[in-house]
Amino acid sequence: MLLRAGVARPYCGLVSHQPPPAGVLQAFGADGPPEALPGGQGTSWVAGHLVFKLDPGTCHDCLGMMLAALEPEDVRIAKPVPSRRGSWRHEGWIATQWVEGAEPKHAATTEWLDIIEAGRAFHRAVAHLSRPPCLDERQDPWAAADRAAWGERPLQLHSAFTAVAPRLQEALEPLGCSQLVHGDLAGNVLFAPELPPAVIDLSPYWRPPAYADGVVLADALCWHDAPPSLLWDAGVSVAAVARGLLFRMFTTSQRVVSGETANVDLVDEAHRYGEAASAIGL
Repeated sequence: MLLRAGVARPYCGLVSHQPPPAGVLQAFGADGPPEALPGGQGTSWVAGHLVFKLDPGTCHDCLGMMLAALEPEDVRIAKPVPSRRGSWRHEGWIATQWVEGAEPKHAATTEWLDIIEAGRAFHRAVAHLSRPPCLDERQDPWAAADRAAWGERPLQLHSAFTAVAPRLQEALEPLGCSQLVHGDLAGNVLFAPELPPAVIDLSPYWRPPAYADGVVLADALCWHDAPPSLLWDAGVSVAAVARGLLFRMFTTSQRVVSGETANVDLVDEAHRYGEAASAIGL
């Protein structure tokens, strides 16, 4: 299977296709046997009311403390959960709340609009939070690509993308004030009848919320055949989508050059980015 390197997760190579051991389940007070969750890279497990995965970063701990008191009415948040001893990880494993819901099929414009609105509700709920200090410590390909997309760090693009990048860069402009945002919403919003949408698996960045919208639209255009009219329906600017496309391209380039991922069809991916740029008039 060909990988979509810019979209693939998690942040780095510490993953497990084995379930969390009994000691980890006990440490977090899980009330059921672990079962593999579908989707992603097949490295997340649900046990009772908790979802487990390995995570070597520091942002989970920081975000756990920041999100603990949030109880928004118009969006549900899968918050980090501490262990019984109060730590945010045990033997490299972290836990978050399990939330009811299913990922949309991404086949209709209305589903993308629902994802955008869920992201906006999440960003309203976290708008008052201060900048997480852990963001400065992130050195993973996604963090490097984000800094490059915003001109904060030079990063050489793979030659496959050098033709489309200037078209996107010409459209860049300020997108507003920065705050905590979720930079990977397209596959991390769940819906359930009679419940607000749920936002899971927070990918934290300190950027304008419009940037998060732009990444969603970039993914929709490149990988789900969404129509260009989705931008106008969602009220997302061309500049935001251009920045999102640059972020995805820099991520793919960084992961391929570093040898972290393989089996990426760079010709196909570059074609998709070029088609997306054309779709938004660039």
